[in-house]
Amino acid sequence: MQSKLAQIDDCYIHYVEMCDCDAPKGTLIFLHGFPENWRTWRNQMTHFCKHYRVIAPDLPGYNQSSKPNDIEFYQVTNLVEVLSRFVTFVAAGQPVSLIAHDWGGAIAWPLVAFHADLFSSLVILNAAHPSTFTREMISNQVQREKSGYIHQLIASDAIEKVSEDDFRFLKDMFLDENGNSALTPAEILEYQQSWQISGVLDAMLNYYRVMPQLAPVNTNGHASGPVKDTQKMKIPNIRINVPTLVLWGIRDLAFVPEILNGLDDYVPNLKVVRFENANHWLHHQYPQQVNEQIERFLG
Repeated sequence: MQSKLAQIDDCYIHYVEMCDCDAPKGTLIFLHGFPENWRTWRNQMTHFCKHYRVIAPDLPGYNQSSKPNDIEFYQVTNLVEVLSRFVTFVAAGQPVSLIAHDWGGAIAWPLVAFHADLFSSLVILNAAHPSTFTREMISNQVQREKSGYIHQLIASDAIEKVSEDDFRFLKDMFLDENGNSALTPAEILEYQQSWQISGVLDAMLNYYRVMPQLAPVNTNGHASGPVKDTQKMKIPNIRINVPTLVLWGIRDLAFVPEILNGLDDYVPNLKVVRFENANHWLHHQYPQQVNEQIERFLG
C-alpha cells in the first residue's frame, strides 16, 4: 500500500495505490463519498489488488488532499475536469474501470459521460444518476423530504453542528434503522481523526453548498418544491456509453427506489443488482457480496 500525491494545477490529490501481482489485468479507481475518504474502499482494495492495480484517492477537500478555499472549485463541472486529469495522470494511457459511491458517484456519472475514452466500465454504489435524481426532486415529494437533511449541512452553523459531541451528526449517518453502525469502532476513530484536520469540514460541506438540485424548506421543516419552478428546471441528459453495473441498497435513507426507474434510458448497457437488506453503506455491510458482483462484472 503506497501513499502518493498527484498535482493537478494548484490542487494536490492524495491517493493510495495497491498492486499485489506482477501482471495486473487493469486499473481500478475508487471514488468515495461524504463524509468518508479513501479508507472506505479497503475491503475492495485488498481483494482486487491480487489481480488489478487499484487506486483510491481522497477527493479534493477531504482528508490529505488539498482544500481549495474557492467555493466554485467544488462545482461538479469543475470536479469532473479535475478528476479527469487525475485519471489521465495515474492511468498512464490504460483504460480504467471506475467504481464510485455517494458523492464519488455524483462525480463519476458525468465524468464517464463526458470523458468516456478514459474508461472501460463503470460501477456505481448508491449514487443517484443526475438525470433520474433531478426528475425525482421535481416530481417526488418523498425524495425532497429525504434530501431535507442537506439543509443542515449548508446552514450557517453547519460546521459547529457536525463537530459537536465528537462529530455525532456524521457518525449517526452510518446508523441503520435499528441504530447499528455500518462502521467498526476502529473505522469511526480513523474518520474522526480525518474530520479534525484543519479545513476538512468546511471543504466537505462545500460539495453541498453548490448543489444545483436542492429544494427549499417549508414551515414544518420538510423539503418542499424544487429549487426552480418545475417548468424552468431542466433534467440533464447524462448518457453513459460504457458497460455499467449499479449496486443498490434498497433501504437507503437518502434516495427513493424510484431513482432506478428509467435508468436504462440514459445507460443502455446496464445491469442493476438490488441488495434488499442493505442501505446506503452496502459496501461496509456486505463487502464480500459487493466484491463478488464487481468481480463477476469485470469478467
